[in-house]
Amino acid sequence: MHAFQSRATRKKDRKCPFCRTPPPKSGGEELKRMKKRVELNDANAIHNMGYYYNEGMYGLRPNRTKALELYHLAGESGNAASYFNVAQMYRQGRGGVEADIKKAEHYYELAAMMGDADARHCLGVIEWMMALNMERAIKHFMIAANGGCNLSLRDIQAMYKDGDASKDDYAKALRLYQAYVDDIKSGQRDEAAAASDDFKYYESAF
Repeated sequence: MHAFQSRATRKKDRKCPFCRTPPPKSGGEELKRMKKRVELNDANAIHNMGYYYNEGMYGLRPNRTKALELYHLAGESGNAASYFNVAQMYRQGRGGVEADIKKAEHYYELAAMMGDADARHCLGVIEWMMALNMERAIKHFMIAANGGCNLSLRDIQAMYKDGDASKDDYAKALRLYQAYVDDIKSGQRDEAAAASDDFKYYESAF
């Protein structure tokens, strides 16, 4: 994306590298395009609409109940981040639902099974802080670290300092996180990250 933007020096030249469509000229046009994608059952578009309602973007009034409905639909259509957002709403008691950690855990599990590293991290936190099951917490954190979740690496470090994880556990987590970084690392990504924090794709392990 950074390379695409840097090549497009004039606004009229900036087009989607996949469909060659120019960017929307207004929030209203963005919303109109997204609604068309929603009608085609595009899971990412449904998730984005949920986010727009949740944040009150592009002229929409904030409506977390509607956001939760869309997140559910997007999750059922295969969008892992949507199930993570459903879990967050149940954890915090938003979107017209009462706070319910068990339901939150259920949706974290669904998102984690679909590959969401942040959801896997949250499962680790629940096991660590609430269930006091250190072994399960470490397993979740390992998977999340391998998926690029820096927070899981830091939490295993904290567990090691508290005596709840071994030195080998922490060393393994470091290797897994570094393997993730090495796998996605590229010159273009480094150039983009140097140009803007918006394109930063990993954090320091420390």
